[in-house]
Amino acid sequence: MSTAAPPGDWRSLDRRTVWLTALVTAGVAAGAAVPTTLGLSGRFGFGTAVAWVLTGAALLIAGSAGADYVRWRRTRYRVGADRVELHTGLLLVKKRSLARERIRSVDLTAHPVQRVLGLVTVRIGTGEHTGSESTLELDPVLRAEGERLRRALLERGASTVPGSHREGELVALDPRWIRYAPVSFVAPALGGAAVGAVMQVSDWFGAQGRVIEWVGDRYRDTSLVSVIVLLAVAAVLAGVIGALGLWVEMWWNYRLEREPGGTLRIRRGLLTSRSVTIEERRLRGADLVEPLGVRLLGAARLDAITTGLAKDDEEQHGDHNTLLPAAPRRLADEVAAAVLREDLSPTGAALVAHPPAARGRRLRRALWAVLVPVLVLALLGALLTPVLLWTALGCAAIGLPAGVLLAHDAYRSLGHTLSGGYLVTRSGALRRSTAALERAGVIGWTVRQTYFQRRAGVLSVTATTAAGAGAYTVYDADAAEGLAFASEAVPGLLAPFLERAPGE
Repeated sequence: MSTAAPPGDWRSLDRRTVWLTALVTAGVAAGAAVPTTLGLSGRFGFGTAVAWVLTGAALLIAGSAGADYVRWRRTRYRVGADRVELHTGLLLVKKRSLARERIRSVDLTAHPVQRVLGLVTVRIGTGEHTGSESTLELDPVLRAEGERLRRALLERGASTVPGSHREGELVALDPRWIRYAPVSFVAPALGGAAVGAVMQVSDWFGAQGRVIEWVGDRYRDTSLVSVIVLLAVAAVLAGVIGALGLWVEMWWNYRLEREPGGTLRIRRGLLTSRSVTIEERRLRGADLVEPLGVRLLGAARLDAITTGLAKDDEEQHGDHNTLLPAAPRRLADEVAAAVLREDLSPTGAALVAHPPAARGRRLRRALWAVLVPVLVLALLGALLTPVLLWTALGCAAIGLPAGVLLAHDAYRSLGHTLSGGYLVTRSGALRRSTAALERAGVIGWTVRQTYFQRRAGVLSVTATTAAGAGAYTVYDADAAEGLAFASEAVPGLLAPFLERAPGE
């Protein structure tokens, strides 16, 4: 039976949460005030619009602060010998608790206003896939209290992991890594977002038509192709600047440390500080991720393959398990070795190549992916307008060579091997992934062979695990080699389902 903590151990959130909510709401209200005032002034006059906006902002700030005051008064938490409990709510009282032995993460986050006030948000999770019921959030508490909770909750049951690798700082930020930010997939996405933002803001002010007209006047004597190229360059530049800014915000002050008791701690963030702690006993491997642009510059990102990361964490914090941002490939391998307490990183092991049939499968997929839309465009062009015929020709001229190159690259990326206590699999072209999964963490195998794979003499074997993505696949391996690999990786697991030739 659990031992409840004494009533005197109940604690409250920091009372400055009310002022914090008021400040944040005021900032939101100030940002919305300008377009709202301009929109109302055309109908009611500027003075009346300002009065309405100020009144609305005051009511919004007062309402938010009042609601947060009630939340602060009605929220209590305590850490007992066996459980962490949280009581909150006024009309609907919620009482929740987590068993301390099931807690897998205690992460600290502080946005700029919280940092100024010395506060943090503490997120305590069990890693179970049960949504919000698997986490408790204390928002906010003093930073010292957050650190106390992190140490107290993660030290329980912590044991030193065997190995001679050092404790303390494993790697820290090198500002030169920022050069990898512009070649990530984030840059073009931010460029498109910047264009959309300009059009949206201009629409708020009723000036979207004038913006389009202004651009048209500037390039009236310029060919359409030149205008498209110039606008694309401007969008790319905006994306590059945005990617650089986002990288600095996310990764400034980055440090990866090994703490006593067998935990890894990642600290990072310029304006919003983040602290993520991973218990080494739930570490099942490492994933070396190389997006195409980053890989061309000889760099890679390192992610942890761990148990106990809930689905909501993955959705809300896509980089929750990132141990190292994009950095030189050799450094990524060194960090992987240090994290896994290995002398040589399994992510850098020599891989077994896959048969030429795997290359043919990728070439055929690439050709179909290009030719189908080209044929559709050509058919529509023959029926409707020659413009679509020229579009089809352009897509074929660009898409076919690009598809063939990517198919060959995807084939060269394929590989698998066994490295000590880890099985290693690599695949992907636009996003190449080299996953080193602890063999002891494999709980099952899935063998898949389609009709076309049977004709080509290849198959795909998938290792299932409770960690990371849950499944890691060796794609289009030679049929005999793939089965032998799976059987050797986890002896006895697949053997009952294999047919042996006489005398083997």
